[in-house]
Amino acid sequence: MCKKLRKNQLLRLIYSLHKWFGLVTGFFLLIYGLSGSILVYKDQLEEFFYQKPIVSDKKPLSLDSIYKIITDKYTHLDGLAWVYPNADKNLPYHFRLYLNDARLISYDLGALTINQFTGEILRHGRGDDLEVGWIEWIFQLHFSLHLGMPGAALSAIFGLTMLISIITGFIVYRKSIWKVLTFKIKLKSKNWRTFSSDLHRIVGVWSLFFNAIIFFTGFWMNLFAFEKETWDKETIPTPKNTLAKMSFDKMFAQARQIHPDLEPGYVYFPTQPERKFSIRGNIKGQNEIFAGGNSIVFDAQNGELLKIGTFDQLAFTDKLEAFAFPLHVGNFGGHLLKIFYIIIGLTPGLLAITGFLLWYRRKIKRT
Repeated sequence: MCKKLRKNQLLRLIYSLHKWFGLVTGFFLLIYGLSGSILVYKDQLEEFFYQKPIVSDKKPLSLDSIYKIITDKYTHLDGLAWVYPNADKNLPYHFRLYLNDARLISYDLGALTINQFTGEILRHGRGDDLEVGWIEWIFQLHFSLHLGMPGAALSAIFGLTMLISIITGFIVYRKSIWKVLTFKIKLKSKNWRTFSSDLHRIVGVWSLFFNAIIFFTGFWMNLFAFEKETWDKETIPTPKNTLAKMSFDKMFAQARQIHPDLEPGYVYFPTQPERKFSIRGNIKGQNEIFAGGNSIVFDAQNGELLKIGTFDQLAFTDKLEAFAFPLHVGNFGGHLLKIFYIIIGLTPGLLAITGFLLWYRRKIKRT
């Protein structure tokens, strides 16, 4: 009898945790879910709205020239990255700017699009004030809530709370899981109460595994927000650029010769002496989920080749790091996978709404 009583008390505690974690974080789950679903097609949306093809019979400017134009415009950068190097050659080049305004409550990312044939800067600015468009604004909302380092830490915490909600939900609905998966539980439209209850149970079960992956990877990618060193750096203004002494064009060409099967997907240009020139991307024939683990790194001050790395050479924690981003955003497959990620991205918000309705129903019953 005592064991049964303790078990019932434990289940009530688990149910309370599930309920209150859902209620407290529900609004934020709506924000993360909606913004994340939009960002599944971030690259394509950027191209459609902001990267119109450029018709020109000229050759593209050298990477060194483009680097000089950008660093003349932004004289205090932590770094910059060419984020779509494998895009159509007629599309303007798109760069991510790593800024620092020495404030903790603003997240210092910017973007810049440049005409690679003329050097004209087409758009540029911080991503948190709509200077470079609504897509960048939503991107920063998604991972920092436009609250800088505290927002990034809060996003990581919400990732953990959602994981707790998933685990407690699994326990609360454990007897229904097999019935849901075998379609023995169906939506009943008798009234809004039964409908919301069935919908919450069905959506929760079917999305459980995938939401666990998405929220864990979101938490993992924002772990930097708990590092004291990172917070300290955010309060120190970025020094004036220390420009690379070696030619990026030569290093880039050397990288292509060393590893011709590497298809660049992200090229980082250092603007501070301790940073390195690096190229990351997918290897031909390899699924894009492994792209973050392949890299070639140079010292931009003396041209020394520092590293040639592939995913299979990484340590376990580094492999997890490389997997985190593609698993979170679903960029390693075609349109079917992206549509699936969009649907999964909407489920936390739907669970928050149906969970609120269930809580509201019980509250009405008590009164």
